[in-house]
Amino acid sequence: MKIAIVCYPTFGGSGVVATELGLELARLGHEIHFITYSQPVRLALLNPNVHYHEVNVPEYPLFHYQPYELALSSKLVDMVKLHKIEILHVHYAIPHAYAGYMAKQMLKDEGIEIPMVTTLHGTDITLVGNHPFYKPAVSFSINKSDVVTSVSQSLKDDTYSLFNIKKDIHVIPNFIELDKNSNDPSIACRRSVMAKPNERIITHISNFRKVKRIPDVVKIFYKIQQEIPAKLMMVGDGPEKEKAEALCQELGILDKVIFFGNSNEIDKILSYSDLFLLPSETESFGLAALEAMAWSVPVISSNSGGLSEVNFEGISGYLSDVGKTDEMAINALKILRDDEALLKFKNNALTVAKKFDIKNILPLYVKLYEKAIKKYSKKK
Repeated sequence: MKIAIVCYPTFGGSGVVATELGLELARLGHEIHFITYSQPVRLALLNPNVHYHEVNVPEYPLFHYQPYELALSSKLVDMVKLHKIEILHVHYAIPHAYAGYMAKQMLKDEGIEIPMVTTLHGTDITLVGNHPFYKPAVSFSINKSDVVTSVSQSLKDDTYSLFNIKKDIHVIPNFIELDKNSNDPSIACRRSVMAKPNERIITHISNFRKVKRIPDVVKIFYKIQQEIPAKLMMVGDGPEKEKAEALCQELGILDKVIFFGNSNEIDKILSYSDLFLLPSETESFGLAALEAMAWSVPVISSNSGGLSEVNFEGISGYLSDVGKTDEMAINALKILRDDEALLKFKNNALTVAKKFDIKNILPLYVKLYEKAIKKYSKKK
């Protein structure tokens, strides 16, 4: 198949998932065309089946905001015609499904009809999409997609409750590539770089937005380190980072916390970690938690959104109501206090993560692609 993938090319979960999905499809022999405004951060172009096409948005004084959707629609039309692309897979309803639909209509006028798959990731539904200014466009874009998928049952339920959706939504969870964890020789476990042998390593990775409840991460760690020797690894950057540093200073634990900023060594950091904290206000899926579990790292999280579909209570970690930092700290200590309990949770975390291996999830997408293409081929 010749597949065009449209996504945000940033560190965020949707861009990572879209990129990894495309790369795995390319390894199976499919021809993949990434179409976006810059090269996705995890995109390797060493595979002959992988192509990247940049969307250029000309700047004109007439426009206060440059019309990215218009440029993207035009680029999609050009690339579909040039490379004979058979299906579009867009990640995020706004603006990508909206631009994809416009491209489909332009192509239809030239006698070319191809299906479009739209994957909902969360923010496009619960935050941006639910804004009154965007709500009609989001509903329209989803209903005009040929196939719609969401990354969790929770997100599917939210979509139906927030919008007037007439389409079936297929739940296909996010995934991880487990093979890379065992096959990458550069991942060497040198814990001494970050902590003493007797210290537990606690980790949090996010974009440091308010929804991640960064102060809760610090409060949970503060209670943990009062009971056992520990270090906290804070990975990522965003508007809440300075406040977190100030809170660590106020609590007198700044010497026990390392702020990495955005890092390309997330796998190494997770390979050292004993526990992952994700007390978010909401998560449509919880990809960061899954990536931690793939490195045998148990998770302490909130029970909001799709997190309970990833982190299994009492098995891969524990879940608590949002804001219950005391309870989260108590549960963390249940895991961390003795080596036997920690080993049990580490093994369980990896076992649960294996359910989400890309080898299990990829066939679900391929089946939907083939069905959609077959449906359109019958129209010709």
